[in-house]
Parts: sequence; C-alpha cells; structure tokens
Amino acid sequence: MAVEDKYISYRIYLVAFAILLMAIAIAVKLTNIQWVEGDYYRKLAKERTVKNFVIPANKGNIYSADGSLLATSIPNYEIRFDAVAPKAEAFEKNVKSLSDSLASVLGKPSNFFENELRKARANKNRYYLVARKLSYTQYSKIKSFPLFNLGAYKGGIIIEQETVREHPIGKIAERTIGYDRIDESGQLKRVGIEGAFGKYLNGKDGKILKQKIAKGQWKPIRDVNEVDPQDGYDVISTIDVYIQDIAHHALLKQLEEYGAEHGCVVVMETKTGQVKAISNLGRDEKSGNYYETINYAVAESHEPGSTFKLVDMIALLDDNKVDTSKVYDSRGGVITYRGDKVRDSHEGGYGKISLGKGFEVSSNTILVQAVVENYKNNPQQFIDRINKMGLNKPLGLPFQGEGKPIVHQTSDKNWNPNILPWMAFGYSVAMTPLQTLTLYNAVANNGEMVKPQFVSEIKEWNKTIKKYDKQIINPKICSDATIKKLKALLSNVVKRGTGAKLYSKDFSMAGKTGTAQANYGKNGGNDKHYISSFVGFFPAEHPKYSCIVVVHAPNTSMNNYYGADVAGPVFKRIAQKIFTDAPSTNEIKNLNRKIQKQENNYDSYFVKSEKKLQLIPNVKGMSGMDAVALLENLGIKVKAVGVGKVKKQSLAAGQNIVKNTTILLELS
Repeated sequence: MAVEDKYISYRIYLVAFAILLMAIAIAVKLTNIQWVEGDYYRKLAKERTVKNFVIPANKGNIYSADGSLLATSIPNYEIRFDAVAPKAEAFEKNVKSLSDSLASVLGKPSNFFENELRKARANKNRYYLVARKLSYTQYSKIKSFPLFNLGAYKGGIIIEQETVREHPIGKIAERTIGYDRIDESGQLKRVGIEGAFGKYLNGKDGKILKQKIAKGQWKPIRDVNEVDPQDGYDVISTIDVYIQDIAHHALLKQLEEYGAEHGCVVVMETKTGQVKAISNLGRDEKSGNYYETINYAVAESHEPGSTFKLVDMIALLDDNKVDTSKVYDSRGGVITYRGDKVRDSHEGGYGKISLGKGFEVSSNTILVQAVVENYKNNPQQFIDRINKMGLNKPLGLPFQGEGKPIVHQTSDKNWNPNILPWMAFGYSVAMTPLQTLTLYNAVANNGEMVKPQFVSEIKEWNKTIKKYDKQIINPKICSDATIKKLKALLSNVVKRGTGAKLYSKDFSMAGKTGTAQANYGKNGGNDKHYISSFVGFFPAEHPKYSCIVVVHAPNTSMNNYYGADVAGPVFKRIAQKIFTDAPSTNEIKNLNRKIQKQENNYDSYFVKSEKKLQLIPNVKGMSGMDAVALLENLGIKVKAVGVGKVKKQSLAAGQNIVKNTTILLELS
C-alpha cells in the first residue's frame, strides 16, 4: 500500500511538473506575442478587419469643339442597410414610412420592403442591399427618407459610389473618343483620346476606411473619406459633332450599299490641322452590321495606289524635271519593266497625252514613264524628295498603334530597279489614310504641312490648363509655283478627269481618285481585293477642309470598285452637306459705318425731344417710331395706323397739350 501511494505521489508530481512546464511555455509564448511579435499580430488583425479602399476619382469630360459632351463620368450609387445600427425605438418608429418611401422610388410594394428590413434586423444583417445602380437624383431622395436621414450610425444607411463612363452621342467616333480598360488578358488597354490624355482626365483617387463585418463584407467606418478624390481635367477635342454626324452616316451608307469590309473617313481643317470628323467602321461577320472597332485611319498602313501619284508630280515639277505639258505615249496601256507589266485601268490606254492629262485620268503608264525617265539613274533623288516631305516617318500622333509608313531606300538590301516604277503608281510603298490626307492638306494649305490635331485644350472648368497650338511638320513641301500647278491639276481631276462624276458647277472640289489592289500576292491571288479611295479639299479655290475616304473590299460583283464610284460620293456628300446645311457664320461688316440719312433723322428727332414743348408739335414727315416716342414723352396717347412716315396727324400742330389726349397718326 505504501509502495502504491509512493507511485501515485510520483505520478502526481510528474503531472504537476508537466503542467508547470506547459504554464511556463504559455507564459513565454504570451510574453513573446505581447512584446516581441505583438506589433506584427496587431497589424495583421487590423489589416484583416480594417482596410483602406480606393475611391476612384471622377474622370474629366471630353467635349467636342462646339461644346457637345462626347464622354463623361456618371456616378452610380448603391444603398445598403446596417440593420443593427438603429435603436429599436427609431427602427419601429420609421420602418413603415421608410418602406412606403422606398416603394415610391424603387417600384416594389411597401410591404416587400418592410418585410425585408425586419428580416435583416432579425438576422442582424449589417450589409443588406436596398438598391444598386441608382442615379444621383434617386440617391438624394433615398438618403432623405425616414430613418436613413439619421445617418450611418443612427439610421444604418450605407452609401457606396462607383462611376461609369458614358458616350452621350453613342457609337459615333467611339474609337477616337476611346477608353482605357482592363482587357481579357488583364492588361490595361488605352485607346483614343481617353487613353492618350489619361494623365489629365483621370484625376487622383481618394481613400475610404472600411471595417470587415459578417460574411466577408466591408462597411465604411466614418461618413467622411480619409482622402477625398480629385476630379480629372476636361479635354476639349477638335471634333465637330455636326460634321462628325455627316461623315459617319455618309460612310455608313456607302459601306452598306457596296457590302464593303471596312472603311474610314477623316475631315480636317486645312489651316490648323484640327480633325473635325473621323469615322472608322468595320463589318461584323455575324450580324453584317458596321461598328467602330479599329481606328483604320490612324493604324492601317497599306499601298495607297493612285493617290500617291501626287508625290510623283511634286517631285517632277519641283525638281524641274519636266512640265505638265510634256507628252508621253501610253503605249496601248501596257508597259513592261524587267518582266513586270504596268497597266492602265482603261483598256487600250490613252494614246499620246500630256503629263498633266495623264494625272487627271490617272494613267499608270504615263506617270511611271515620267518618273522612271527622270529618276532611273538616281532613284535616291526621288526617295529623298519623299523623305524631305516627312512621308517616311509616322506622324507622331498621341495614340497607341499608329501605322508606320513604308518607303524603300536604295540602300536597303531588298532594293531592286523595279521598286521605282512600282512606287510611281502607289505600290511598293505604304501609308496610313491620315498620312495621305496630311500630304494633300499641305497642298491645300499652300505648302505648309501641319500635324493632324485631335485635342485643342485641357481645362478645369473655365480655366485653361494647357493649350495645343498648330504643329508644323514641314513649313514648305514645295515651291509656290508647284503648289499652284498641283491645285489646278487636282481641280481638273474633278472637272474632267477620273472624278468627273463628282463635278458640280455650284460647288468646287479638288482631289484625286485611287484604286489599289491588296493581297494580290497572297494565297495565289485568291485573297485579292480592292481599296477604293478619294482624297482632296474643298472649296477648290479657297480650301477650308481637306478630306479622305477609304473603302476596303467593296463588292466587285457590282463592277464598281473604283475610287470615283465608291469613295468619291462619300467625299462629295460630306463637302456639300457641310456647306449647304451648316448654320451660317457670315459676319455682318461695317456695323459702325454712319449713314447720313439716319444721322439727319436722329438729329431732327433729338432737337424736338429736347425742347420743353407746351404745344403739340408737327410730326409730319417723321418716322412713325420717332413720332410715337416724342408724343408719348409729352404725355399724349398715340394710336398709329399704317407703316412708314407720318402722313397725317389728327391733332393740329400748335394746339395746347392736354394730358392723356389721344392723337391718331396715319403712316405711309
């Protein structure tokens, strides 16, 4: 028994010792947590229960040149209810009237809201969703409803805001107005004005402190933000909504009529380079409808075809190689260079015609002969002319993805003698539509090449933050004499050349047609299609706007895929509508010029009105308006019949004035 008691005592001591060791270990751990790891755990606990959330700043607006809203941030509000926050007395007092008020705005029965609110309180739901995607007006109303008007702590209202970007004019110019958003791969994609000028539009985000509550939800701790968001600046674009609407619908109509794959149009102000309209439409293969998906005018570099012949004429004329009167033989419409044939679109060619006429009718054989004859021994001289005009470089637009021009140099490894003749009629060279337009705009602008401009100003309310002035790429692409000849040639294209279908005696236009084959070397030529274009300016004599229209892959079954037939009508429709339908902006001149007859009439009236008359004056011969004013100032009631000057007066001149007497004036 004694031995057993001894073993029991040992076991008790052992257990006690083990407990002591555990107690010491716990004490050490607690001490370690408190003094060594305490800051870490306190920080971790705080991070898991209290956290700063970003409040996105409202982006600035994008406006058109005429003040129309192109893009704006619309606030959307979400209202939730902390059912635990209100005291029982406040809840019971207001729940019915709150439910009635919610029903009037949100369109559900009052008893639905009362049941839901009571259920949320019974379940101690601290984040019950009342409504989402509310406008500011709806949010303001709901915030003032019974119970909610007591605020977050006493009324339990929780307000959360998000902003969405809206384009008030819809899909028109959507790609150029642009966006910045996260794409499917998680990358931030910046497009158009929205993306290029994001540093001004985006503003600075704010912060709000929230506390974690049940079910992983977060509730704002305070009514005020830790850091208030700062709204972004407004961007004033060069787009004119009226011209944009004309250009968009003119292009859309033609794409639909010809079943084309895609197309673009750009309208630019000649003097400044400000882009007044830009439309890029591509066909959706499933629906057959056209949408803005790719900014073709900026991004798509392709062989321009005959519109590049303007470069030929600039080089030939400005280098004094040849004049427009030089006669060439089109040789039956076919010329062969080292086994490759250059053909005219007109079967059999044009016979013997001048270089100027060859440009007007867009003869490949005539222009190629002129270029090869004058530059074959020094092709780099022709290339240097292109380089000097800046056509071998991108325009340096603020948008991502600007297409790069292709201009072969004689120093290139792949240079061969046939590149020169092919360049002469717009092949073996590539440009974007906007780069081509910039060249033609320079001719319209008397040789000054200006950079296309999409934004004119950055503003904060009425305060200008930054102004974008005209940027000159090349102050003079060629001599004044050459410019004069080029303008005449481009006018003749419309009057009697390939653009003759567009000619109107009532409205002058100048420009060049272009029809290029694309993908002619791919898949055995099965992927070949046509690119129809027209580029020029209007009015021809004093150009105010330049414009380019490019249509890809029109339906060839219509046997009308040439630039004059497909792209030309779009150009004409835009030009005529701008100048026939646009509101008049004519100035009234000589407003301050004095007219002696008016001066004499006024002097006569002034002298009579200054006299302190006691007798009825003779107003015969005075204008009716002056006579009425004079008599009424004397206290006489006037009744006038007719229009013009006073012929008769019912009360004779010289009678005493009696107040409130009526006088009848006959005017003629």
